[in-house]
Amino acid sequence: MNTPIAPDAALEAEILSVVEESLPRLQSLLSTLVGFPSLLGQEGSAQDFMHGLFRGMGLAVDRFQVRDDELNGLPGYSPAVGRWDHHDNVVGRHVPREAKGRSLILNGHIDVVPIGAEELWTTAPFEPRIEGDRLYGRGAGDMKAGIAAYVIAVESLRTLGLQPAAPVFMQSVVEEECTGNGALACVHRGYRADAALIPEPFHHTLLCAQVGVMWLQLEVLGRPAHVMSSTDGINAIEAAYALYAGLQGLAAEWNEPGNRHPAFADVHNPIRLNLGRIHGGEWASSVPTRCVAELRIGFYPGVGAARIRAAVEERLQDIAASDPRLHGAQYRVHYTGFQAEGCTIDVAHPLMRTLAGAHERVVGTSAQSLASIATTDARVFNLYGDTPATCYGPEASNIHGIDESVSLESTRRVAGVIALFLARWCGVEPA
Repeated sequence: MNTPIAPDAALEAEILSVVEESLPRLQSLLSTLVGFPSLLGQEGSAQDFMHGLFRGMGLAVDRFQVRDDELNGLPGYSPAVGRWDHHDNVVGRHVPREAKGRSLILNGHIDVVPIGAEELWTTAPFEPRIEGDRLYGRGAGDMKAGIAAYVIAVESLRTLGLQPAAPVFMQSVVEEECTGNGALACVHRGYRADAALIPEPFHHTLLCAQVGVMWLQLEVLGRPAHVMSSTDGINAIEAAYALYAGLQGLAAEWNEPGNRHPAFADVHNPIRLNLGRIHGGEWASSVPTRCVAELRIGFYPGVGAARIRAAVEERLQDIAASDPRLHGAQYRVHYTGFQAEGCTIDVAHPLMRTLAGAHERVVGTSAQSLASIATTDARVFNLYGDTPATCYGPEASNIHGIDESVSLESTRRVAGVIALFLARWCGVEPA
């Protein structure tokens, strides 16, 4: 591989000047993206837009369906949480005249989490609202701002008559919020590069580690009875909650200082157990016979998902044997959604050093590292795609919550960092 062509200080100043003038374009693009209600299985219209956007940028477009039957059994696969038609990834492929630099994947997820109780939102979640520096709407921060930033970065080079002097793959993927199978489908399709960058909303920090995340369902069967003889029954909802409460002890043990992965030594309670959804019961005046509780638990890098499943199931057996509320109840454990292992990223890798240098040039401060207690698609590239990957993105508030928002100026700065990173990592050539 040839040595990358490094831009000089004058060219970098020109690049940043173009990015500085991009705010109207950035606002328009991000507003359009937020306007698409790209919930799980409903990403089609947003991906239609991304298809057209990439084509309009002069990229070769590869649009392909994320098919569970093609991914099932691959390393890194997580059991699907549904089946949908036209459930697609969209990849824009830039091919240089002569590949002199290092190749790059720019990845972002188009799917967003549910809106929750809409009446709690100040304005409709898919009607973007700008107040001062902030753009509000579901997905504004997580992570449509990141997609807008990498588009602006590439467009800014084009404005100067330049393009990356290496292959660049701009990916808009699905299922990041539940399985990661969208990114895995890109890897399975053959997309590899010298590095991958995902502009997740991590407030200008460089991801150096992330926990693993596992989703599981506890299906609990009780014994029905009329409330006037409720002592004869077993309340499946109460039993499910007892199992969940008992698992909190397992999470607490993993959070003890002596049990932590070194990357998370200074992170407050890095292992989180969440009861995200519960449904059960049949009648207000009957002791419920069935309850399903959907849980999320984190775990450390270097620990396989099978080992975590075994630990969870062993702890559930102990809880069921020791808690009188569970005597006579039956339960089953199902695994759907994330079975995502954790990963670490070497902060001395050229990807990290080059990105940190671009950050310092734009922001004026040294870049801080982040050990995330959430998962991202970075693990797919690092663990299964032979592609070193990290995350670096804008400042956002209330992601997964009410009145989610992102800073437009922060997003523009991220676009500037990505533009400089592209020029330094890939080199540039005339467009």
